[in-house]
This record gives sequence, structure tokens and C-alpha cells, in this order.
Amino acid sequence: MKVLITDPISEEGVKKLKKRATVDVATDLSENELVEQIKDYDALIVRSGTQVTRKVINAATKLKVIGRAGVGVDNIDVDAATEKGIIVINAPEGNTISAAEHTIAMMLALSRNIPQADISLKSGKWNRSKFMGVEVHNKVLGVIGLGRVGTEVAKRAQGLGMQVLACDPFISTERAEELGVQLTDMSEILKKSDYITIHTPLNKDTRHLISDEQLKKMKDGVRIINCARGGIIDEKALVKAIESGKVAGTALDVFENEPLKDSPLLHLNNVIVTPHLGASTREAQVNVAVTAAEGVLDALKGGPVRNAVNMPSIKPETLAAIRPYLMLVEKLGSLCVQLVEGRINTVEVSYSGDVASMDTGPLTIAVLKGILNRVLSEPVNFVNAPVIAKSRGIKVVESKIGATEDFADLITVTAKTPKGKKSVAGTLFGKKDARIVRIDGYHVDAVPSGHMLVSAHIDKPGIIGRVGTILGENNINIAGMQVGREKTGGRAVMVLNVDSAVPDKILKQIEKVDGIFDVKPVVL
Repeated sequence: MKVLITDPISEEGVKKLKKRATVDVATDLSENELVEQIKDYDALIVRSGTQVTRKVINAATKLKVIGRAGVGVDNIDVDAATEKGIIVINAPEGNTISAAEHTIAMMLALSRNIPQADISLKSGKWNRSKFMGVEVHNKVLGVIGLGRVGTEVAKRAQGLGMQVLACDPFISTERAEELGVQLTDMSEILKKSDYITIHTPLNKDTRHLISDEQLKKMKDGVRIINCARGGIIDEKALVKAIESGKVAGTALDVFENEPLKDSPLLHLNNVIVTPHLGASTREAQVNVAVTAAEGVLDALKGGPVRNAVNMPSIKPETLAAIRPYLMLVEKLGSLCVQLVEGRINTVEVSYSGDVASMDTGPLTIAVLKGILNRVLSEPVNFVNAPVIAKSRGIKVVESKIGATEDFADLITVTAKTPKGKKSVAGTLFGKKDARIVRIDGYHVDAVPSGHMLVSAHIDKPGIIGRVGTILGENNINIAGMQVGREKTGGRAVMVLNVDSAVPDKILKQIEKVDGIFDVKPVVL
């Protein structure tokens, strides 16, 4: 077995590989140089520096696995790898402790003005009174996002005597109780917290999650820490809140634009900044290197593969049977989670028709993958989706029915929360044309692709036309429309495929249309 390493990784990982494979290290390769070299290798290990493009993957005639010594795989064309049957793995847990400890360090440094006092003393001054701090003991810490890092931060904050509030739509009340934290909503976090720390992924739902409106709801003198992703906090709004005194201080490891250069944040005395150091510890780099090495070796010997980002090993006959349904069920999960409100505590997947006779285990996992990938910062794959769901207190129920009246196959996904439930169903036409055919029992025929709007309304004249007019006036093109109703004049569901995202201000206009109960944007 031959392994090529193209970015610097910890020597511990290299040693582990060398015990069982021939290892070559060649860093700073151009794309063309990597295309020439990759032909002879069974495995490739990278960090963030190497761009593993489709051109590189297509040139890899022997490659079986790509290992990422770290979490993100943005530099790897995962789709191209999957098409060639190449497993892509990462090391999602290796930097959890480092990121959590950095968050706590930033919070304490912020509380005691440590960087500012250090600079002052080194400049020859002795201004003790200038750097009066505050204790974190008995203070309220609001944790937004209770994933791996958020959980570890909560544990450490409790050790410091802090009361921990948390909001996360995918953590059950039982799991929160196990952790000793009080599960609440975003509004309570903003209103009650002395400190707020963020641990969510960056996506369309979390971009500028903290902006003017949220900052106004916070306590006067709140302190904010972000070691997750730049862009979750609106930096312009944050600067205004700091300058006004609303925010007593902030500690940031990540920024909307990196590297951070010309920013007002660099000139505010009560702002602490570090250059994206969350995972920058010797231990974290050893952990991710060793994890990546072990994963690569497991893949090369054909064993079970942990931390697979794309498809894990499945028997060829099983894969051939279920492959057409994989994209459909993942989109059903993603659609369901974008429509439901509240923390999901149960996911039910029902198979009827021909698909019920297949090995549906991987399909149910794909449903969980679609659900969890919408809200988690760590990558969710076919290997870890069931584990993550269990750790978050989500009960998964699978059922099978031999036949269905309307379709040869029908797959129904239902998500239940304390606020209610949402059910979506889909099928395949011709074994490849995926369709959404039911939403909460209403019959539709919608293509699950791109940007969509799903609304609940009263079936009466003018509503559909008014929604279309609002979209047209704002230059948003409707690519497809489906309406399902229970009876004339009763409740109805409308599904619109649109060519671009619908901004919040336009959604608010649609919500005000007489007869509209609810409208939700969806991206599939």
C-alpha cells in the first residue's frame, strides 16, 4: 500500500502509517504536479492546504481513500470522489477539546482584561485600577449550539460555578438534564445571559444570527465569545453595540473575512481577538493526524470506516438496490427539518411498496443525515448519523408496509417535537425522478431541488395570485408550483420552486397575505 501526504501533519500520524504502508511526503505541490504524482498511490492525506480537485481525482487510477487531518473537507471534491468510489474521511473529534478550552480561555481573558493588562505592563505602566475585572462565578452563560464543542464548554463552565443555559433545536430535554444545563430558547438566552458563547455551523439560517435586533434584547454589559465560525455575528452591529456600551466586551477567534486586517474591531480596547486558533494545539494536531491515519489504514484493509464523509462500504448488491433512493430520502429529511418547529425528539420513517422489501437501514441513516446536516457544524455521514441522533436524544422508528395504493414505492418521514409534528412523503418516478408527493397528508407533486417556499393557507381565491405578485415584483422567478387541498375552502398547502433565495423582508410580506397561516423557505 502506498500513501501520499501533501500537507504537514503530526509525526505521530506519519509513524502510524509507516508501520503498515509505504509513505511519501511531498508538500506544496501544484495541481498539475499532484495530478502527475497521484497515479501511483492508494491513499492521499491532506490538511487544508492541498486542493483535491476533480482533475486530481480523475487522474487517480489506484486511489481508494482520501484522509483529511481535520474537520472541513471544503478543499476536497467529495462528489467527484464518491463518483469514483473513493472514500473521503476526516477527523471531526480531534480538535473538540482544544476549541472548548480556547473558548473558556477567551472568556476568562475577557473577564479579567488579561491581554490589555499585559500590553500595559510591558509598556512600562502599572495601572491596576484600570483593569478591574469581573468574576465568572455565579454568572449566567448562554450556550448557543450544544454540539461537541458546546457540550465541552458547558461542562467546563459548570466547573467554574456558572449557571449554563443552552439553546439547540436538536438536543432533547432529557439529554440537557444529563448534562446539567437548562434548555431554553434563543429569546431567553439573549435576555438572561451575562456571557454568550456561540457554537453553531455557519449557514443561511445562522448567518448574522447575532445582529442589531438580538443585541438590543441582551442584558446591558453582556460579554460575547465566538470561537465557532465568522459570519454568525454581524460585526458592524457588534461594533455599534460595543461603542454604545451595550456590550461590555467581546472575544473573537473567527471573523467574517479572514485574515482580519482593516477592521474597527482591532481598535476597540474591550475586544480580544485571536487569529483562528481554536484547533491550534499540539494535542489537537496529533489527534487529527492519528485519526486520519487510522481511518486511511482501515479503509485500505477493507474494514469498517469511521468518520466517512461520503458513502461507507456497503455490499454491492445492497448498494445497487438502494442507490436510486438515497438522494430522495436525504432530501425528505432535510425538507422535514426545515418545516417542523421545535426540538425534534422522534423521527419516524415508513417504507411502503417495493422499497419495503429492501435493506432500508442505510436509507434511514440517510434520512438522519439530511436532518442533522441542516443544523450541525460537524460533518454528518452514514457512519456517525445514528450515533449523533442517539446522543441528542432523538428516537428513530422505522416501519414497513407491504403495499401502497397510489405508488409503487412511498417513503414517509415524520418529525415530532413538543410543538407538533411534520410529515413529508416522496417517491421515485422511473427509479430516478425524485418527487415530493405529500406534505402533512396533502397531495402535491413537487421536485425536491434548489430554493423552495412551502406555505399553509386557506383555499380561497386570490391567495396564490397575491403570493405570485409579491415574488414577481421582487424579481423572483417561480419555476414550479403545486397546491394540495383537503376540500374547497378548506386548508391547503402550496409548494413553490423558485430560482433564487427569498429574503426575509419578502417572506414577511407573504406572511401578511390574508389567509396565509405560515410560509417557510427551504433549500434542497
